[in-house]
Amino acid sequence: MIRFEVGTEDLLHSRFAISPAFELDSLLRLLHRGGRLPVASASRLRPAFEGLRRQTELDTVLALQSGWIGADFLAPPPAGLAQTWEDDLATIRATPLALARAEIAGCLAAGPAPDSQTRALLDSPDAVSRLAEALDRAWRTLLAPDWLQLRAICERDVVHRAGVLGRAGWAAAIADLHTSVRWHDDGIELSGTGTEQQLIPLAGNGLLLVPSAFNWPRAAAYTSGEWPKTLIYPARGIAVLWEHPAAPAPGALADLIGRSRARILLTLQSPAGTTHLARTLGMTTGAVGDHLAVMRRAGLVARARDGRVVLYARTAVGDALAALAASATD
Repeated sequence: MIRFEVGTEDLLHSRFAISPAFELDSLLRLLHRGGRLPVASASRLRPAFEGLRRQTELDTVLALQSGWIGADFLAPPPAGLAQTWEDDLATIRATPLALARAEIAGCLAAGPAPDSQTRALLDSPDAVSRLAEALDRAWRTLLAPDWLQLRAICERDVVHRAGVLGRAGWAAAIADLHTSVRWHDDGIELSGTGTEQQLIPLAGNGLLLVPSAFNWPRAAAYTSGEWPKTLIYPARGIAVLWEHPAAPAPGALADLIGRSRARILLTLQSPAGTTHLARTLGMTTGAVGDHLAVMRRAGLVARARDGRVVLYARTAVGDALAALAASATD
């Protein structure tokens, strides 16, 4: 068990952040080890990952991942909620070569000896830039297509946590993060991390709280290295990407707005695009788009655009209608 010792100053300085680099690191680990992937994108991710291994120097990045050990400079800590991949990539590229080599040596000591080609790249004077290029290719191929949706889910999670914090305080907000996390005797405890208790003083610096898509369904912590003391937990609502969801039961809501629109509204527990909704509900993309347009005009959903990607989310009115429909079926 890990126990973070929390003082008054720590409560003032604790904050939320989103980490694109951590998400990429976690996804690469899952793909490298054949782990379980989100249902919504598994069929795309594995072939794309194998293609990157053939076409780029991604295998050298993977050689630095041993267990849950990795080179901190390849997944720098986030500064806040506005963190972007471009921010992370700039930080990675700015890593001093001496620091990178020290972390590389630590990673290689914890894992199997690399082959000669990997060793040569890691010893080269441009190792940092070449590793950064491999990560950037991986980001653009594996994560960029889904990042707007994943970020929206994480941002919505933070809004929810902030609401719990404001209404009920830190103890309730921490307990709401994950079943393995609790507030106990002026400290934050994370169970399931070993039989011995690790006492980690926050020393007035606070705790960094990071919602994650690819660390699902567990919670984890950073307690050493370049990262500040950090608790990483699965973002609220992310399970819909990992599981085959049961079909929503629209009930009386279908009588009010139509069965298809009711199913879409109930499925939008987390922001989603038309393709994801169509795949989840077994509808055509065009039909989903038409229904969303009607619900948007009615004020039940709102949309956000980033380039050609559009995500839809329920408005406060949509949330209220979905909640009433759910209570009517209980």
